Amino acid sequence: MTEVKEQVALITIFGGTGDLANRKLYPSLYHLFTKGFLKENFAVIGTARRPWTNEFFREKVVESLKGIEKEGFDPEEFASHFYYQSHDVTNRESYVELKDLSDELDKKYELQGNRLFYLAMAPNFFGTIASRLKSEGFVDNAGFSRLIIEKPFGRDLASAKELNESLRQAFDENEIYRIDHYLGKEMIQNISVIRFANSIIESLWNNRYIDNVQVTLSETLGVEDRGRYYEESGALRDMVQNHILQIVSLLAMEPPIKLTTQEIRHEKVRALRSLRVIEGDDVYKYFVRGQYGPGKVDGEDLLGYRQAENVDSNSNTETFVAAKLMIDNFRWSGVPFYIRTGKRLAKKTTQIAIQFKNVPMNLFGPGQSLGGNVLVIHIQPDEGITLHMNVKEPGQGMLTMPVNLNYAHSSPDGMNTPEAYEKLIQDCLNGDATYFSHWDEVSLSWNFVDKVAAVWSNTKEHFPNYTSGTMGPKEADKLVSQDGFEWFE
Repeated sequence: MTEVKEQVALITIFGGTGDLANRKLYPSLYHLFTKGFLKENFAVIGTARRPWTNEFFREKVVESLKGIEKEGFDPEEFASHFYYQSHDVTNRESYVELKDLSDELDKKYELQGNRLFYLAMAPNFFGTIASRLKSEGFVDNAGFSRLIIEKPFGRDLASAKELNESLRQAFDENEIYRIDHYLGKEMIQNISVIRFANSIIESLWNNRYIDNVQVTLSETLGVEDRGRYYEESGALRDMVQNHILQIVSLLAMEPPIKLTTQEIRHEKVRALRSLRVIEGDDVYKYFVRGQYGPGKVDGEDLLGYRQAENVDSNSNTETFVAAKLMIDNFRWSGVPFYIRTGKRLAKKTTQIAIQFKNVPMNLFGPGQSLGGNVLVIHIQPDEGITLHMNVKEPGQGMLTMPVNLNYAHSSPDGMNTPEAYEKLIQDCLNGDATYFSHWDEVSLSWNFVDKVAAVWSNTKEHFPNYTSGTMGPKEADKLVSQDGFEWFE
């Protein structure tokens, strides 16, 4: 992982008027500006179809920074580095004008030919944009050329391959940064430190001492205004193929010989290759899917998924997935990795629970039940680590009680840790691709998910099968309880 330093670059954002740019990208760039990672020698071009002027665009950028302004860093001074061009991604003439503006800004801000292209728009335009960037000479510059693309990286393995081939016509693999914002979260990046900087943890990180691992990504919101997209993806493609399998690979990987992008990716790919592929009738043994129906939470009536806008009234799309994953290698043989994710659940949380095996014999009497030792990594909304242990109750006798050793991860002023997008854009500017998805990881994940999706697409489920405000269908509890475990709450 590379050393952080001030970066000099022209950042071109395709989809510069969109929600992602306003909510995440512009505030993230402003934070990098206030921290000195971006100074005088940077410029940003926003492109979209709308006929905006530079002045109006800068007003929108300043507006996106409301509430996060820092003393001594004028948002308008920051926004003065921003330029807008109305752009049609299918029109060659638009690229000629964009190239002229890029070259002009490169000279004005002394950017050394460094170019970062961020595609914050629909994936069906990715190939067209990459092709034009190549043909019009955007990547034939003296500095670096890097491309950030948002998920989804295809809809299945075949479409992902097609997308990758179109991008590779203009960019090498080491220039393509497939962003997964979960990998930018502080506690996800902390997994490697927790494991490899603590002998007490790494020595127990195997099937001799761990009973099971649980990964939960739950949301209280429903599909909201994403009905059209969700009908095409579902929870399996939207969450499991990328976020969850990325987390699992970090938990299951072997120690790399060095903390470099190449070595970490190598071990993550090895872990994904060890993931048991589930297909055919076995899908029903290892996977549970669900779809939320109407419910009431805090006195508010909530609609079911099928009542959402742009959703089929007889939709067979899953909004919940739970699964038992098996890693078939020497370290993890026999240890189940339980995963679950869903919408309209009882609480919003992202956490990892590592449950250790119980002591071989309870010496404290049949009347005392010992709580299990569990290491919990809290990712959101709170960030930190909790270790669940047993200790003696104060007073006479040898009665036991559970205690929690807590570590809350936050910055010194009590504010939340840096936004995931801020960290990942910074990494890309530094040329550090450690926490971006490599093509090998993407292809292995799609190969795994496609087998499950193929079975589900040919089976009509009795939906809805869980009420809004609960933790999913009862079958998800049975998936864990049949092995003698329960979901860690």
